[in-house]
Amino acid sequence: MLTDGRTGRFRPARCFRRRPLSPGAGRQVLRKLEGFCRVAAARATVRVRFAQFTIDSDTRQLVRGGSEIHLSPKAFDLLCTLIESRPKVVEKADLHARIWPDTYVVDANLNILIGEIRRAIGDSAQEPIFIRTVHGVGYAFCGTAVDVQSAPAAVEPLFCWVAWGSKTCQLSEGDNVIGRDPRCSVWLDAPGVSRRHASIRVDSASRRVTLADLGSTNGTFLRRAPVHAEVALTDGDVIKIGAVDLTIRLWATDKVPETKRIRRRVK
Repeated sequence: MLTDGRTGRFRPARCFRRRPLSPGAGRQVLRKLEGFCRVAAARATVRVRFAQFTIDSDTRQLVRGGSEIHLSPKAFDLLCTLIESRPKVVEKADLHARIWPDTYVVDANLNILIGEIRRAIGDSAQEPIFIRTVHGVGYAFCGTAVDVQSAPAAVEPLFCWVAWGSKTCQLSEGDNVIGRDPRCSVWLDAPGVSRRHASIRVDSASRRVTLADLGSTNGTFLRRAPVHAEVALTDGDVIKIGAVDLTIRLWATDKVPETKRIRRRVK
């Protein structure tokens, strides 16, 4: 406080004067604080595999096929937040509180980060596979994702391939979507194949590989029978998707057959 030289009364120093917040700005600040409390309480380690990608919040890495994909720090935090909250919609106020806890920013900054993430993982705003926009509310992670836990030492990985014609494709742990969309794990650009036709799930912990139809137009067939529910696969099974026959090959390190010795005749 300072003394007014003319009146002798105390007056507030200019540096401490504050203009009162408007009702709208006050409500926005309150929502931001509430959102920060909610997301801070729910914050946890994110270690997830989706499609060909693996993300780990502890190591701060987004990896595809062994190659690390660069994201800015705030874009990485945003992707982790959406995956952690899946499949729920995360409101913009909550995202602002998580990504910019001490700064007021406009929604355009959030849109820029969403665009950066979509470019990095090959997603589209018009036909989203991973990130869905809920206009006027926020965003949601809509892709199929599997939590990756530290596997026990006794669990050996399952190696799984699909083969058709002269082509082969190795499948990843978790869900592998088959379809006509180039962003699918197994891309089939062939007649009768839907954009997201079917999915093969590889689960090394349970030693199971399963097949499920994703509501395709022409259906998925296993051993010439239509697939209506999730069904287990075995080595050598033939899956018919559209006009393509896929042969499934499984190989487990704990069930490796011994190499047969070839007897050679000595002349």
